[in-house]
Amino acid sequence: MGELRLMKGNEVIAEAAIRCGCDAYFGYPITPQSEVMETLMDREPWDETGMVVLQAESEIASIHMIYGAAASGKKVITSSSSPGISLMAEGISYIAGAELPCVIVNVQRGGPGLGTIQPSQADYWQSTKGGGHGDYRLIVLAPSSVQEMNDFVELGFKLAFKYRNPAMILTDGVIGQTMEKVILSDYIPRLTDEEINEKYGSWATNGRKPGRQRNIITSLEMDSGRMEQNNLRLQAKYAKMEEEEVLFEEFQCEDAEYLLVAFGSSSRICQKTVDLAREKGIKVGLLRPITLFPFPKKPIAALAKQVKGILVVEMNAGQMVEDVQLAAGCAIPVKHFGRMGGIIPSPGEVVEALEQKLIGG
Repeated sequence: MGELRLMKGNEVIAEAAIRCGCDAYFGYPITPQSEVMETLMDREPWDETGMVVLQAESEIASIHMIYGAAASGKKVITSSSSPGISLMAEGISYIAGAELPCVIVNVQRGGPGLGTIQPSQADYWQSTKGGGHGDYRLIVLAPSSVQEMNDFVELGFKLAFKYRNPAMILTDGVIGQTMEKVILSDYIPRLTDEEINEKYGSWATNGRKPGRQRNIITSLEMDSGRMEQNNLRLQAKYAKMEEEEVLFEEFQCEDAEYLLVAFGSSSRICQKTVDLAREKGIKVGLLRPITLFPFPKKPIAALAKQVKGILVVEMNAGQMVEDVQLAAGCAIPVKHFGRMGGIIPSPGEVVEALEQKLIGG
């Protein structure tokens, strides 16, 4: 059984990285995620596990350090916040194109531009629809608690290596700065070079052994026909993710007449909203997507046949609502309620929006 602590979400990301056998962290400080690197520097894991922790000169440098280390089969992680992830976008596309595993943490803040250091969920499109160039997808996990900040580091690496694809933990300033009880994972030893060769030697560039063909890591292909085949292979991989890796939670959906759909910190607010609405006699349920890609299309489609309407609650101008509308198939009304600029909606506000946009509308 893991160790019980009271910790901040950002601190837990750092602790989970050390404990899951991570080889290296490369990053650059930016509010509201700077505690990730600060915690790693304070913990000095290079003495404990041999993990490398390095502050790069920029977000652009750090994501390309991730590329290089991931290419050698190492377990590597970075973290940033919204504008920093934008700077990493080109490198993330390269990593996806080269089919390399890594974990990227985005502790979202309000935008566009420099915006505010307050929390937001306005990077949904950036995370799930690309962000960088080309037809690629990230595995996107959306934690709603400090405990899941711990759990999703290991899960992110598991999925990243299973599919040789970057995985993102898309969280926000609420959960990153919240202190809660957390059961930390047990320590997993870092893999030795020999173990990496044994597990990932078919693709990792960690030294050519006698009798083995060269492993070449690149996202470049000058022949259009072969490049199309590369893309078709990637699309088949993403389709497999959609079949096998969808994660979601349902709250009081059995008898629901109306449905809330929310991820991350917004889903925590909506759990209280469900209680408040039911006290008023409104039968409301909540579906929380845990994987934003792959998105829980089928569960939402099934609930759309049961309920009278869906309210999508996000701290943005309306981004995930489009995926919910597509999943629901235009069979019922799908409305959006959101706050922006770092303002966190209250459960009561969500109840009012539900009544105005769906019940009374």
